[in-house]
Order: sequence, then C-alpha cells, then structure tokens
Amino acid sequence: MTTSSETQELVVVSGASTGMGAATARELARRGFHVLAGVRRDSDGMSLRTEGIEPVILDITDPDHVAALTARVDQDLRPLRALVNNAGIPGAGPVEVTPLSEWRRIFEVNLFGHVAVTQALLPALLRGKGRVVNITSLNGRISMAGYGPYAASKFAMEAVSDALRNELAPHGVQVVVVEPGGVKTEMSRVGLAALSRLDDGMTPEQNARYGTLMQAIPSHVAAFTKAGVTSEVAAKRIAKAVTDGRPRTRYTIGATAAFLILASRILPDRVLDRMTTSDLRRHYPAKARGRTTAAPASRR
Repeated sequence: MTTSSETQELVVVSGASTGMGAATARELARRGFHVLAGVRRDSDGMSLRTEGIEPVILDITDPDHVAALTARVDQDLRPLRALVNNAGIPGAGPVEVTPLSEWRRIFEVNLFGHVAVTQALLPALLRGKGRVVNITSLNGRISMAGYGPYAASKFAMEAVSDALRNELAPHGVQVVVVEPGGVKTEMSRVGLAALSRLDDGMTPEQNARYGTLMQAIPSHVAAFTKAGVTSEVAAKRIAKAVTDGRPRTRYTIGATAAFLILASRILPDRVLDRMTTSDLRRHYPAKARGRTTAAPASRR
C-alpha cells in the first residue's frame, strides 16, 4: 500500500459511517488512497479511523458541512481522484399514503445532497481529472409496488448521472454509476421502522387498499437483504469503479441486480409488472395470496 502523502490521491466517500460506505472506505485505503470518509457522528469516525482513512463529519444536506469538506479538499496538495456519492436513506410505502414531507426528506438526501456535494467538489475533480462514482440502486432502474419513494429518488440520480457524464466528458472527468441489488447492511432495518409509522397513519380505506402490501414489504426486504452480498463484496465492486482505467458507465452489484436490470431492458412493461408483483405476493399473508386486487401491479 502506498503511504507517502506525496503520492497518495484523495477519495471522498459519503455515507461511510457503517455498511457499504465504511467497507468502501477501508477497501480504498487498502489500495493506497487517502480516504476522506464522511460520517454523521464522532463515534462513527473513531471506529473507522485507521491508516489511510480520515473521518470527516458530513451531513450532505448541511451546507456548512459541505463547505468544510470542500475547504479540506482544497487545502490538500494531493489530487482528488474520486468522489463516491454513497450516502442514502430508505423509503418504502404506497405513493398515495406517503406524505409529501417524507418524499422531500428522501429526495433531500438521495438526490439533492449528492448534487450539492458534487457541485462543491467539481472544481477539484476537474483539476485532478478525477471521477464521480454515484451509488444508485437496482431500484434506480426498476420500481415496483410499495417502493415508489425510494425508487423515484434513485431513478432521479440515474438521470443526473447521465447528464453529468455527458457534460463532463469533454473536460476529462468521468461519471460512473454503481447499481447494488441486495447488500447485507442495517439500512433495511431503518427503513422498516419508518414503514411502521406510515402504516399507523393510514385511513381505513387506505388500509383496505394497501394493508396486505404493507405487511408484505418487511418480509420482502428481509429476504432480499438476506440473499444479498456482503458489504465487503460490494466495496470491491465500488473500488473497481473508482480504479478501472477505462470504466464502464454502469456497474451492478450482485446477480439479482444484473438479472433484473437486463430483464427490464428486454421485457415489456406488463411482463415485468407481473414478475415483480409475483415476487412481492410470495410475502403476502397466506390468506391474501390468492387475491388479485390487494397489490396492483406497477405502471411504468
């Protein structure tokens, strides 16, 4: 591993407190980078700090935090090799019953916060001919019943990535998207707590429409997460997106993501709807699995 401050390059990783972000920070440090690892609390930074990893307090929705990160990068003589936009929050629930305040909260982190950090660090990335690596999701390519808020924010991040890739290509900055499927992290647990609060606020009419779907989502998320890859496996894929000499525009993480994203490109929408609805229905309460109206298929 390269340890000389004269030869190391900088990499910024947001959302590095735990899980995939923390594993990515460690993997990049092992590969010789000096990682500025964005964490929310000092305690997270203490557990992460090691050779090659410098924790920085970073809430990507806080302009003061973003400004402090930018100042830290600008004062360093080493080039900024990459910005890994990894921070994110989950968000499940039917479109009808998810409050607008929750939509805005999800987009504030999963989209606007990343745009803010990218805008702030682009001068350094342009100077160093660096790279933007945006962590989106399988749900940035495929949406389904009950996952609209989260999927919408990830679809939006995919669109921003496409625009940014074309805008920056003439100036030597590459933009890469990484699309994870299931990854064994704590993110799903946090999302299910919010889902429970949403369930409590539904009207009787909404409960009649979406009650079985709401019961299915926790089981579906748990099964998807259990079948996923470890954070360490995901981190190696993200590090590849950072270091490949001629990177692809998109990398997937996990066989499920690769299969479903390919299926979304070749299957008609109605067929894909039936596929995703059938997968969800396996997690319905037993008495509801035979019904056809409990969870309407998604419309793309």
